[in-house]
Amino acid sequence: MAKNRTVYVCSECGAESPQWFGKCPYCDVYGTLEEQVLSSNNPLVNRGGWQSGTNVPRKSTSVNQPRMSVLFSQIVSDVQERFNSGYGEFDRVLGGGVVPGSLVLIGGDPGIGKSTLLLQTANQLALRLPRILYVSAEESAQQIKLRASRLGVGVTGLSVGDQNGKEETGEHNLYVMAETDLEEILRELESLKPQLAVIDSIQTLYFASLTSSPGSVAQVRECTSALMQVAKRENITLFIVGHVTKDGAIAGPRVLEHLVDTVLYFEGDRYASHRLLRSVKNRFGATHEIGIFEMADQGLREVANPSELFLGNRDELVTGTSTVVACEGTRPIVVELQALVSPTSYSSPRRSTTGVDYNRLLQILAVLEKRVGIPLSKLDVYVASAGGLGVEEPAADLGMAIAVVASFRDRVVDPRTVLIGEVGLGGQVRLVSQMELRLKEAAKLGFKKAIVPKGQAFPDDLGLEIIPVGKVIDAIIKAIPGQRNTAESQEEE
Repeated sequence: MAKNRTVYVCSECGAESPQWFGKCPYCDVYGTLEEQVLSSNNPLVNRGGWQSGTNVPRKSTSVNQPRMSVLFSQIVSDVQERFNSGYGEFDRVLGGGVVPGSLVLIGGDPGIGKSTLLLQTANQLALRLPRILYVSAEESAQQIKLRASRLGVGVTGLSVGDQNGKEETGEHNLYVMAETDLEEILRELESLKPQLAVIDSIQTLYFASLTSSPGSVAQVRECTSALMQVAKRENITLFIVGHVTKDGAIAGPRVLEHLVDTVLYFEGDRYASHRLLRSVKNRFGATHEIGIFEMADQGLREVANPSELFLGNRDELVTGTSTVVACEGTRPIVVELQALVSPTSYSSPRRSTTGVDYNRLLQILAVLEKRVGIPLSKLDVYVASAGGLGVEEPAADLGMAIAVVASFRDRVVDPRTVLIGEVGLGGQVRLVSQMELRLKEAAKLGFKKAIVPKGQAFPDDLGLEIIPVGKVIDAIIKAIPGQRNTAESQEEE
């Protein structure tokens, strides 16, 4: 009879230890070691790896001769065509479409819309692909049916137009399975062989040979590894939903993010209508790409022009606002920054941010006081981005500085002007990347002027008045008018 083995697994880093310690010897975090009983007769071991079926010839075992490895030039490149998910924003984040046989992990806060997004995506793919499997370990089949009817998913009599202009009912190839046992799910994947399968969620699956509870480090690691082997061997695309902790990271061992090909985060304020799908890891495309959706009565829908969502009303002139062009991956988004500077009522002034980096604001305030001479050490400063979009890149520094100065002087920045540049500690305006993309997006939305770093290369035929500046004080002089505000200047024009 096989003998069980007891190990202690860290819930923070996933490291294993043969005995219990108060502090994990690998990540130095207290109270994270949990007892796990591992069985040596693991039935998943007999399934073989996803490359076990490859026919690799055995070579001679003489000295200085490869046994199974091949030269890099001998590898035949097999380019796999992507298929569309039915949503352009989703395809953009994935790098141009869904890669067959890939594993995609999607995390997000509870109630943000992860299951809604994947159910709608599975519905779109089921109209074009033979077999789509939706595995729910959190809801029953009746609950999925109730939610799907509200979203218009899997409705009988779905109309598909043909070439003659008539409407015919298209066959809906969406299979639903409500199961938490990993063995049953693996058997269904091997039997049905769907083109795409959704696992909702990985923390609720359990492997019966492990004595630990679902969601533990050992369960999540073993379940993900077994799903990866079957998916790679059968060329099944897997969308896996992952729960997140209170800190916003995906729950479970860190190895979970290393096993999958793509890691996506579904973000947004549950009290706001828009949602952001952000890529933090992608083996088949660029990282830090974002897709923007809007939560409506009948589910999620794509936002055609994201820049208009994060722009305020440019017809109403308000002091202390500026416009920047932030780049998320390869997508430029025009965002309005708002600042409020007021006398403090406390012994130490308050600094508050929404959507921008707090430490970045403190650095800019120090530069404005030291290099420009604006007394901000005894004033409260509040900075926020319109729409709540997280703007963390340094290219928004100049717009943040101008918004703070405009609020301090109670002036209005021309709403037709965008500000792009990084602010250095010496008060200089530093160069930024992807300037051409940023300027094209500003010109497309009707902006007339752009204040950019001196020495930055840009095309000449954009229809924008480019104002290069070398220091923050120069940008303040160009962006903020003196005695007359912008409203009076526009009335005279």
